[in-house]
Amino acid sequence: MALRYELIKTCSQSQARLGRIHTPHGIIDTPVFMPVGTLATVKTVSPEELKELGSDIILANTYHLFLRPGHEIVQEAGGLHSFMNWDRAILTDSGGFQVFSLSKLRKITEEGVSFRSHLSGESLFISPEKAMEIQNALGADIIMAFDECPPYPAEREYVKESLERTTRWLHRCKQAHRRKEEQALFGIVQGGMYPDLRQESAKQITDVDLPGYAIGGLSVGEPKPLMYEALEETVPLLPPGKPRYLMGVGSPDALVEGVIRGVDMFDCVLPTRIARNGTTMTSQGRVVIRNAAYARDFGPLDPECDCYTCRHYSRAYLRHLIKSDETFGFRLTTIHNLHFLLTLMKRVRQAIQQDRLLDFRREFFESYYGTSEPDGTRNF
Repeated sequence: MALRYELIKTCSQSQARLGRIHTPHGIIDTPVFMPVGTLATVKTVSPEELKELGSDIILANTYHLFLRPGHEIVQEAGGLHSFMNWDRAILTDSGGFQVFSLSKLRKITEEGVSFRSHLSGESLFISPEKAMEIQNALGADIIMAFDECPPYPAEREYVKESLERTTRWLHRCKQAHRRKEEQALFGIVQGGMYPDLRQESAKQITDVDLPGYAIGGLSVGEPKPLMYEALEETVPLLPPGKPRYLMGVGSPDALVEGVIRGVDMFDCVLPTRIARNGTTMTSQGRVVIRNAAYARDFGPLDPECDCYTCRHYSRAYLRHLIKSDETFGFRLTTIHNLHFLLTLMKRVRQAIQQDRLLDFRREFFESYYGTSEPDGTRNF
């Protein structure tokens, strides 16, 4: 089998699960946050540094790798693992979200999506079969079915048509998938913010026997309370013996809240993107290190953090680097942010093991946000 999920424990305080995902490239302890390496690299950080940070799986992007360097070249290199010198697990997304979000000129038909490259303007086409061809060539351990991700807000009729098309595309993806013994195909539940459509989509998608299932169409601009409501409608309908993946979520509060509702896997560009803007996550909340207040602050970024950045460099130095647009500054803030989220998930796993996840949530929110109760509109 390409993937096996091992359920170890369910928290007595919530729906949170402690588990392990067994893949051809190692075991992943869950719940897990997956750093995003869009173009076969997590920006500014080496694979060796990711390992030191404790990352067992990263995400790469089908759409972007299709455009450059091209999946044929990656395949000639021996697949993504060899191409980028990463011997742990990789997940590739379907490319669907990027097709819909980056391409202004696109046409959706039953066959697939015609669109223009955001790089060159070239006319391109991705179908479920093409998405499988690309991902089979890339060789990730976990691959995603090609889906249609509706925006927020969206009319009910459009969302219903979209989820039904996503189901039909899933059947075509499963049929076209050529490396079933090496790559685990996940289906994606859609349905927008409509509870009954979420239920309908979950039923259709889970009727297709797959190694795991993802929850898509969230974190697309909707208020967080709506996202949590959608999770509460969807997660209980997913098979308990298979991993559950919430796509595109990475703020500290949403990670904790998602775990409480039974999610096992998360990914997001948030920690690396904001790091390059000089925004960091610390034990005492968000720190915008480029602010003038830190010009003469010679203490560590986070006194409670033991990452490479906090052990060796001061806030003043980090501010200087970021203000000067020095790449080393981007590297240091990225290392710290990834360490913060990976450590947060480690602490979450420990709290599940100890049956105290809700207590942990209260303590974490008080420390990070200054309140014990999330209001659903948290800034990272």
